[in-house]
Amino acid sequence: MKIKLYDTTLRDGTQAEDISFSFEDKVRIAHKLDEIGIDYIEGGWPGSNPRDMDFFDEVKKHGFKSARIAAFSSTCRRGVKPQDDPNIKSLLKSDTRVVTIFGKSWDLHVRDALRIGLDDNLKLIYSTLLYLRDKYQELFYDAEHFFDGYHANPGYALKTLKAAEDAGVDCIVLCDTNGGTMPDEITSVIRKVKKSVKIPLGIHTHNDSDVAVANTVLAVKEGIRHVQGTMNGFGERCGNANLCSIIPNLQLKLGFDCVGEKELALLKDASRFVNELANLPHNKHQPYVGNSAFAHKGGIHVSAVRRNPETYEHISPELVGNHQRILVSDLSGRANIMYKAGEFGIDLKSNEPVVKELLHTLKELERRGFQFEGAEGSFELLMNRAIKSRKKYFKLLGFRVIDEKRREGEDPFAEATIKLEVDGRVEHTAAEGNGPVNALDNALRKALEKFYPSLKDVSLLDFKVRVLAAGGGTDSAVRVLVESGDGKDSWGTVGVSENVIEASWQAIVDSIEYKLYKDEYKGKNKG
Repeated sequence: MKIKLYDTTLRDGTQAEDISFSFEDKVRIAHKLDEIGIDYIEGGWPGSNPRDMDFFDEVKKHGFKSARIAAFSSTCRRGVKPQDDPNIKSLLKSDTRVVTIFGKSWDLHVRDALRIGLDDNLKLIYSTLLYLRDKYQELFYDAEHFFDGYHANPGYALKTLKAAEDAGVDCIVLCDTNGGTMPDEITSVIRKVKKSVKIPLGIHTHNDSDVAVANTVLAVKEGIRHVQGTMNGFGERCGNANLCSIIPNLQLKLGFDCVGEKELALLKDASRFVNELANLPHNKHQPYVGNSAFAHKGGIHVSAVRRNPETYEHISPELVGNHQRILVSDLSGRANIMYKAGEFGIDLKSNEPVVKELLHTLKELERRGFQFEGAEGSFELLMNRAIKSRKKYFKLLGFRVIDEKRREGEDPFAEATIKLEVDGRVEHTAAEGNGPVNALDNALRKALEKFYPSLKDVSLLDFKVRVLAAGGGTDSAVRVLVESGDGKDSWGTVGVSENVIEASWQAIVDSIEYKLYKDEYKGKNKG
C-alpha cells in the first residue's frame, strides 16, 4: 500500500537552531529529495520571508522526476477576507500546484494566541480553504496542535476538522505540534477521529518526547497514508519526525510502499548531503544512515558478523545505501567507489589496482578531514586523477593575498596577486575582493578567462567554512565547501587545511577545473 511522503525540511526543518539554508541550498536539497522518491517537498512560507519567495521563483525553472513542490501558509487573519490577506496573496504568487494551510485546533491557542472567539476560528478555517480550493490541484490542511486540542476539548477540535472537510480539502493532517503525545494516545485519538472524518488523514509529529518516529509509524498502522517529516529529523526545539528512520521502518519492517528500491539505497547519501549543506556534523549513531549504524568492534560481535551479518544487523545495510564496517579492520568502501564510477561514467573494474589505490586515497583524505558529500565535483576529479585521465589546465607559479584594515570602523581591504602558466604562457595579474577568498577567486578567474572564456559563466553560489575537531583553537584545521554554477549546472567542491586561504584555494581550483573538465569531456559524451 502506497505511502505519500511529504518532506518539510525546507520549511519546518529550517526552524531548528543552527540551521539556515540559502535558497540555492534549498534548490539543491529539493533535487536530492526528488532523487530518493519524496512525493511532496514543502518549499517554505512565501509570506514569511524573501528567501522562501526566491526559492519558489527559482524552482519554477527546474524539472523534477516525481516530486511536487508545495507552499505553506496560515489561515487568513480575522477581519480580512482571504483574497485580501497579504499571506494568501504571497501564497498565490508562489504558483505551486500544491498548498498546505495550517489552522488552530486547540481552543487554548484560539483564545490566547489568536484572541478570537471559537466560532470565529472555524470561519477562518472554512473561508480560507474554500477560497483556495479551486486554485490548487491539491489542498492540504495542517490541524496544528490537534492532539493537545483533542485532549483539552475533543468536541471543538473535531469541529475544526469538520470545517476543513466541508471546505473540500484533499487531506487533513493531524499535528502533534508540541511533541508531547504518547504512542498509545496517538492510536486512540486517530481511531476516534476516523469515526467523524471521512476524508484521508495525514500525520505530522514533533520529537520533544523522543517518540516522533514511533508515533508516525503507529499512525500509519491505524490507516494514515500521508506522512510528514524532515530529513535527519531537523526541526524546531527537539526536531520533527525523522524521514531517514520512518521510510525504512515503514518499507522494510512493515511492507508499505514508500519509495523504490534504488531510491531507498540513496537514503544515506541524501541524509549526509542535507547535513553537509546545513554545515552540521553527521550524526554517526543515527539509525539506518549513520556511519556507526552497522559498525562492529571487537570480540564476539566481529567474529559472528563476519560469518553471518544477520547475527548483529537487523537489515542489510546496502538497502539504505550504508555498509558494514569492522572498526578494527575497515573492509568497506570498494562498492561505493564502483557505484560512483558508474554514476560519473568512468569505466572501472572492481579488481583493477586503481580501485584499491583510490580507496586508500579516499580513506587518507577523510582521515585528514575531507568529506565529499555536497562536493561531488571534487570527488569526480579525484577519481579521474586516480585513473590518470585528469588534465592539468594550468600551473600555479604563486599567489599572494593581502587583507588590510586601515582604520577602526572601516571594512578591511583585500587584494590578491596571482601568477600562473597555461600551455607555456605566463599570466600575472591582480584583483580586489570583499575578503581574501573573494579577492583570490577574482584574481584566478581574471588570469584564466583569456585562456578559457567559458569561465565567465561561472559564479560562486555558496561558501561554507567548518572548523574540524582536530587541533585546538585557531590552529584547528578547517573544511571549506564551495558551490559553483554556470547557469546550467551546479557542483560542489571541497578543500581542507589548517590555513583557511589554502583550504579555500583547493576548493576554488577544483571548482574551476571541474567546469573546464565538464565542458571538455562531458560535453563530448553528451554529443
